[in-house]
Amino acid sequence: MNRVKTTQDLELKERLVAVNRVTKVTKGGRTMTFAAIVVVGNENGIVGWGLGKAGEVQAAIQKGTEAAKKNLIQVPVHNGTIPHEQYAKFGGARVYLQPATHGTGVKAGGAMRAVLESVGVTDVLAKAKGSSNPHNLVKATIEALGLMRDAREVAQNRGVSLDVVFNG
Repeated sequence: MNRVKTTQDLELKERLVAVNRVTKVTKGGRTMTFAAIVVVGNENGIVGWGLGKAGEVQAAIQKGTEAAKKNLIQVPVHNGTIPHEQYAKFGGARVYLQPATHGTGVKAGGAMRAVLESVGVTDVLAKAKGSSNPHNLVKATIEALGLMRDAREVAQNRGVSLDVVFNG
């Protein structure tokens, strides 16, 4: 995964994926807290996720956003889509991402859609299998995006010049 070192000069937009109310019962009564999972991205190849827990929803979202900014990765986006197919899983959630032609749109649901839109993908086919838990779906989608490699990176690893590949 290509981690992003600094968040300066980045205009990150936050998307709230899910808020979970957690109740703890003690002999003194019930204590309610909230857990919020947040995805941030600049819609140009950078995305991150974070989990915030607090006594109020707004504070949990704020904490989630701060955690997401410390957890950014760089993703290769080519003409609004991903460079190749990718499969990943986290816990019980399995995700499959496939590039799509221009005009297809983001064919993904819920938690996956938030991650893909935050990274700047406009055309993709995606399928979530297994668990529909938003926490695991977000983590699996970020895992799949982190495994993406662009043509330049593959050519460099193989010791081939792209000029030879495209012109030869």
